[in-house]
Amino acid sequence: MTKPSVLVTGASSGIGAATASLLLDRGWRVFAAARRLEPMAALEAQGAELFKLDLSNNQSRSALATELQSRVGALDALVNNAGFGEVGPLETMELERARAIFEVNVFGLMGLTQLLVPAMRQRGCGRIVNVSSIAGRWV
Repeated sequence: MTKPSVLVTGASSGIGAATASLLLDRGWRVFAAARRLEPMAALEAQGAELFKLDLSNNQSRSALATELQSRVGALDALVNNAGFGEVGPLETMELERARAIFEVNVFGLMGLTQLLVPAMRQRGCGRIVNVSSIAGRWV
């Protein structure tokens, strides 16, 4: 019997790292992805397979999706955890910075999910967990 497979984005720290570690402990085959590989060394030592991923880059998303498909076909789960934000008044945030946030947190998440869902749909199963921020509750 093969281990269930999961991709955890934003696995270099915080909730992503903790999620990847927990899933490894529970016997999952974990693909851990983040912009920087070095902070995921502990996950690699625990058994995770590491990938560099820039969610704002189409080529980076496509390369990861292609690699995952060649390794497992369809994932059993996708944990969309990667993201970032900034705190400050609207009047001082540069529009380019706001666009960068949306590029990662919205369009990057959507783009990666769109690449991985067809294999899940074809197999007839799979789970997607989208991790959000409490910042969405602040006004």
